[in-house]
Amino acid sequence: MRKKIRIKDIAEMAGVSAGTVDRVLHNRGNVSEPARLAVEKVLEKVNYKPNIHVSALSLKRRYNIVVATPEASHGEYWESIHNGIRHAIEEYENIKMESLILTYNQYDIYSCKKVFKEISEMDMDALIVGPTFNEETATLCKKMDAKEIPYVFVDSTIDNTSPIAFFTSDHYMIGCLMAKLITSIIPNNTNIGILQAVRTGDKSANSTIQRKKGFTDFLAKNNCFHNILNIPFSVSEPEKNEIYLARFFSKHDNVPGIVVMNSRGSIVSDYLLRNNINRVKMICMDLTSPNIEALKKGQIDFLIGQEPEYQGFCAMKTLLEYLTFKKPVNKENYVQLDILTKETIDYYKKFNNIVY
Repeated sequence: MRKKIRIKDIAEMAGVSAGTVDRVLHNRGNVSEPARLAVEKVLEKVNYKPNIHVSALSLKRRYNIVVATPEASHGEYWESIHNGIRHAIEEYENIKMESLILTYNQYDIYSCKKVFKEISEMDMDALIVGPTFNEETATLCKKMDAKEIPYVFVDSTIDNTSPIAFFTSDHYMIGCLMAKLITSIIPNNTNIGILQAVRTGDKSANSTIQRKKGFTDFLAKNNCFHNILNIPFSVSEPEKNEIYLARFFSKHDNVPGIVVMNSRGSIVSDYLLRNNINRVKMICMDLTSPNIEALKKGQIDFLIGQEPEYQGFCAMKTLLEYLTFKKPVNKENYVQLDILTKETIDYYKKFNNIVY
């Protein structure tokens, strides 16, 4: 095993004191230019990675971080983001910090308004936000800016705001990708159904708006002639979904393809299975437990993943390192997109416990 490089070792190699190395690592100033260059040369040579755990032990301050996201249900998309946030807290356990998690109903704009108002009146050192509604998020961010409280976005980003960083997939590109996939497996000049959430306050989610634009732009640019039909669904009143779907398919029995631009693809796939509707191709979002099960059964043809756990981990890690060391961060962080099929899902070992 490679010997761990200590600050003392770097000091000896650079011909300076350990205190000088520490000041360079943490950008504390009071270092001459020759000494700084000598230390940086050694750091590059040995590929030194600072031990944030040990360094943080010497810091006396306790940080208060608030996390505000949509509600996180078991096995669902936002639970994965929360898992990533929790793993980052565990990874940097020696940093003195407290986290407060507040969630809202992403299908109810008034729930979002209430939680964001509560947050805007809190004292905190930093904030992680999972934005759903544009105006409400922008209003909260203006209040954070006025208080000089740094914040990071997960899942999407909002125009005319100033996060120190955001971790998200490119939702416009997701829309383009979904359009490319569905049009490659259904005939031209046919209907495409798109699942549309019924929201209190009647405003679409920020990410959904971007995905729909990418979807329609792709169709227009590639001369794909399809009639788009909206399929309503409700999270707050799931008993209505059977009625919504039955009504839709009774009116439209010639829909060869359905696209679900959120994590609720299994709502449709389960209905199709129960009603022996076998000729519909489906493109869905997010590697949730119900979606994975539907993919393995062949009810979903393509499933797009966007690394939610990684997003959550990086958001919290970035904030902790920013608060502790004031280190510069990369603002724009887009995660990779994974296209999964029934044939490839078992290579994602995390989901191999799902049986069918």
